[in-house]
Amino acid sequence: MTDLRFAEPLFLGLLALVALVLLLGPRLRRRSAVVLPDAARLREHLPVSAARRLAFLPQALRAAALALLVVGLARPQSGRAETRVRSEGIDVVLAVDLSTSMYAEDFERDGERQNRLEALRPVILDFIEKRPSDRFAVVTFAGVAFTQCPLTLDREVLRRVVADLRIGSIEDGTAIGLGVATSLNRLRESAAKEKVVVLLSDGSNNKGNVAPLEAARMAKDLGIKVYTVGAGREGSVPFPDLDRTTGRPRVDRHGRKRMLLMESQIDEKTLQAVAAETGAKYFRAEDSASLEETYREIDRLEKTEIEAYVYAEYDDLYALLVLPALALVALEFLLRWTRFRGIP
Repeated sequence: MTDLRFAEPLFLGLLALVALVLLLGPRLRRRSAVVLPDAARLREHLPVSAARRLAFLPQALRAAALALLVVGLARPQSGRAETRVRSEGIDVVLAVDLSTSMYAEDFERDGERQNRLEALRPVILDFIEKRPSDRFAVVTFAGVAFTQCPLTLDREVLRRVVADLRIGSIEDGTAIGLGVATSLNRLRESAAKEKVVVLLSDGSNNKGNVAPLEAARMAKDLGIKVYTVGAGREGSVPFPDLDRTTGRPRVDRHGRKRMLLMESQIDEKTLQAVAAETGAKYFRAEDSASLEETYREIDRLEKTEIEAYVYAEYDDLYALLVLPALALVALEFLLRWTRFRGIP
């Protein structure tokens, strides 16, 4: 879009002087050298000519010419200025534990209990939305690991994938090492300068053919940081009574989930060691507030590089004002020496 600007806007203040000249001009006009007696009485009976009605015209032409010259001095310019942003995005894999232990309802939002995945879902979505220049992939793991979404910038796809995450949708167990290794495979061919895995788990590694520390050493060799998050409380936590056939929570005849108390244990030492091996950090999230703060902290630690610069291209327009101003001056000079000539 074309913009109009003034390179020397201070000169526009002279327009006030032009207005002052226009107002005071009639008062400063010199008196006629020839004074006629009873001129006022004569004016009452003589018809008003067109020249008299337009007596202001020469002065108005002069004022307009001065105004155009003043605006020309302010150097009006036409063109456009654009701010261009170049971002150096980070590739991020979100690895999410979907083992049945994620059913534990030890999180709370707005006074209602939530299971660990329900508490995590909006936090992940918010994390994605705050990083528009980064590509994200989603990996899920339990007893095995799968890529739910490859690296993409498409936020709508990512929203659908995160919304569709379901506990117990894959073989049960907690294969932390396999979750890390699958995440590394998603980043192996990435050309991004920074590559990060954010892995959340609520248990101990008990499945898979890749040990967590072995996967961490692979990440270190590839220059990939693995941030780990231990989610949930340890000890007795409310847990739905699961149907052994379907792996889904049982409900009573009123449609309410049947709840039990079960022991929860997180292998913090392993999660800490994985993060430390890759130069990243481990976080513990025992409630919704600390879970949100964890992802905010990771967001602060892994900033995307953004470089902005302004491109401007403007053309001077003063010639379009000076030429009309000179034409008005010439016209005023012509009028004052013809029909509007004053009598000394």
